[in-house]
Amino acid sequence: MGAEAEALHGAAEALASSMQPHVAAVFFVFSACTVALAALLAVVRLRPPWWCDCPVCEAYLSASWAGEFDNLCDWYAYLLRTSPEQTVHVHVLRNVLTANPVTVDHMLRARFDNYPKGAPFSAILADFLGRGIFNVDGDAWLFQRKLAAAELASPALRSFAARVVASELRCRLIPLLHSASREGDGRVFDLQDVFRRFAFDNICKISFGLDPGCLELSMPVSALVEAFDTASTLSARRATVPMQIIWRLKRLLNVGDERKLRDAVRLVDALAAEVIRQRRKLGGAASGSDLLSRFMGSIDDDKYLRDIVVSFMLAGRDTISSALTAFFLLLSDHPEVADAIREEVARVTGDGDRPVAATFDKLKDMHYVHAALYESMRLFPPVQFDSKFAAGDDVLPDGTVVRKGTRVTYHAYAMGRMESIWGLDCLEFRPERWLRDGRFVPVSPYRYPVFQAGVRVCVGKEMALMEMKAVIVAVVQSFDIESIARSSRRPKFAPGLTATFAGGLPVRVRRRRARVRGYIPPI
Repeated sequence: MGAEAEALHGAAEALASSMQPHVAAVFFVFSACTVALAALLAVVRLRPPWWCDCPVCEAYLSASWAGEFDNLCDWYAYLLRTSPEQTVHVHVLRNVLTANPVTVDHMLRARFDNYPKGAPFSAILADFLGRGIFNVDGDAWLFQRKLAAAELASPALRSFAARVVASELRCRLIPLLHSASREGDGRVFDLQDVFRRFAFDNICKISFGLDPGCLELSMPVSALVEAFDTASTLSARRATVPMQIIWRLKRLLNVGDERKLRDAVRLVDALAAEVIRQRRKLGGAASGSDLLSRFMGSIDDDKYLRDIVVSFMLAGRDTISSALTAFFLLLSDHPEVADAIREEVARVTGDGDRPVAATFDKLKDMHYVHAALYESMRLFPPVQFDSKFAAGDDVLPDGTVVRKGTRVTYHAYAMGRMESIWGLDCLEFRPERWLRDGRFVPVSPYRYPVFQAGVRVCVGKEMALMEMKAVIVAVVQSFDIESIARSSRRPKFAPGLTATFAGGLPVRVRRRRARVRGYIPPI
């Protein structure tokens, strides 16, 4: 018995010794959480200078605005419409929001140097976008912008991009819609998902010569697309937290959303690194017409290349798909606009009802198509707002005092719904507001900052417009698209860096009863 007792005692000691590291780890995590909770309670008790119990801040913190509005952006739009200065201060976020074109001009042009992206914004997106063009200031931003602008303006790259879009339309998108239209009235599918895959295919081919085959719907959605969606959504959530210490603490402890974000970014990193390795194996800068090949001619740092590639993929995929999804939702509610588009295409191409090739020059001659696309993005901008952080104290043109470090946001979604900017019919989808004697007439980009404005204006604007107009012309000529249980009058958005409709856009597609003799690519 003595031997047995001694053995049991030894086993107990061994078990206790092996458990010590685990117990210590649990104790450390518990202590850290306790200290963090105590710190948060102290912050609440001390009521720091930026804390506020005004109606706006109380509504934000309690989410009571959700009782009347489906989306946070619609609540912000209401506040900005009812503000005499078209400016609102959400003190608990240290965020000044504006829908005043004069203030937008002040931020993006007159005092551009005082309103960079800023360190707080860069920290929010650093894990996902790194040092990419959308997340940096100063020399790093200027270097990437100059290089991107030069490449995107080159005839060779524009021609390459046009060929990619034409191929995707001819070989994937149009056949997919034809197939759906042959399945009768019962087939309902998510058009938002289709456009996201279409845009992702395009930007992958144009950016680094990769075809992920996303539009082959018999295959599962690629892990990269899912990782991008997760990383975008969770990065955007960071910006809605009243105190950055909350998400930073979760990141430190690797729990909750921050753990999911880290996993998603790790997958994006791995796949982007593999793409760079494959491109370098094929010859890098000397091997292709894609953007990655061109950037490789100036950059040797793979991590830097990864950040640039991810930024361009985010912009080229999410913004294009967002704009196209909103456009066809509006078109479903306004079939007269679709008829007007078909009439213009027939007039410009001189080919009646038959789908025809629309060269780049002919796309530029389609002023009504251009106006309808701009009108759609007025109501549903792909990027609903954009924030800067004041580098120094300032006074906005409307008299609002801005302290150093304050976040200042211009709200493009709200600006598209301001009677003071667009008139009493600002909520109406009316492409004619952009036309004078049948020709498209732009407005000041500070009234319509969908592509930003000033020195930060979108360098890919013309390429994006070409792609979207090519899709619109090709699809509208051959199909009628009907949204199911969705209305442009009351959209519901999902959180993310770009505007995405919650639950997608369920549609039925019908082939038009016109003299259709087959599709010819619209480039």
